Amino acid sequence: MENPVIVGVTGASGSILASKTVDALLELNIPTILVASNPARMVWQIEMSESFGESLERWRENSGFSHYAIGDLQAPIASGTFPGRGMVIVPGSMATVSAIVNGISDNLIRRSADVCLKERRPLVIVPRESPLNGIHLSNLAALDSFGTSIVTADPPYYLPIKTLEDSASFTAQRVLLALNVIEKLPEQFRYEDNEIQQDRIK
Repeated sequence: MENPVIVGVTGASGSILASKTVDALLELNIPTILVASNPARMVWQIEMSESFGESLERWRENSGFSHYAIGDLQAPIASGTFPGRGMVIVPGSMATVSAIVNGISDNLIRRSADVCLKERRPLVIVPRESPLNGIHLSNLAALDSFGTSIVTADPPYYLPIKTLEDSASFTAQRVLLALNVIEKLPEQFRYEDNEIQQDRIK
């Protein structure tokens, strides 16, 4: 079995991004470990048609899925000896970004991110804040200098994306690419320099 990918969900807006990322990983039969903060669960109830509990039940139908509580610092993923494949924090709050930059490991998401950094494993963050102030930008730049991939949830304006779900699915695939789970984006999310695309531009 392949090493698992850890998905950390914070209380930033953008629950659909987390949902699409977990769905995409499980569709590829990638073992997936989910950790969600308490604010993330609250935001989920507001933004999603499916409750967080319902999402967990659906994902648990896949034998490769597991879930740990945010306060469980004795979970295996809190140790560098656990053979994780990498981690994505999606959506990523600025509070979590700041904590990671400053080495604060006071919950399982932050500790797991710290482990990825010290073990030189892929760490991807999908930040969700706008506008960004100087502190936010400085912290994100610091994470980039540590080897973290910063994947923003921008819509692909050059593609025929029509719905929020399509845009979230695109971001999820960009995350998988950054984690080296896939080698290239699915065809529907790649720009093709052909007559069809040129017609769309016109």
